[in-house]
Amino acid sequence: MGWTDERVELLKKLWAEGLSASQIAAELGGITRNAVIGKVHRLGLSGRAKSPSSSAPRPRKARSPSMMRIQRPAARGNTALAHAFDYEAEAEPEFVDNVIPMGQRRTILELTEDTCRWPVGDPGSPDFFFCGGQTSNTAPYCSHHCRIAYQPASDRRRDRRMARN
Repeated sequence: MGWTDERVELLKKLWAEGLSASQIAAELGGITRNAVIGKVHRLGLSGRAKSPSSSAPRPRKARSPSMMRIQRPAARGNTALAHAFDYEAEAEPEFVDNVIPMGQRRTILELTEDTCRWPVGDPGSPDFFFCGGQTSNTAPYCSHHCRIAYQPASDRRRDRRMARN
């Protein structure tokens, strides 16, 4: 059904009275709520009458002492890197679980097929070295570092379950 002059005038009157688009569509008949909204926008209608219930502000309930708000510190902006540059805490010394003798330690240039290639320390520091111990079979690490690097899948699953709980 099209928009006749009479229907447009009725739409304007109902819109000014504050009826909703659904109520106007039901009153006019044969059109949808969306058709009413579209026609209102095309006509440039604005400023609707307020219903008596929406013109008065709704009274607020008084808060009980158990519902008091807890004040939280305000954070503004991106806080993802807020603690990334906290230099006040000293770096913890790195714990080495087994002591590697000085004569066994190797630099990257000294590594061979038969020496353990387990890195120890921070690669950017001058104290960085590789284990250098005797490798077992075809593995790149000594027996101690093989046990650390190659853990059975059941142990890894158990450790993950324990970490989640």
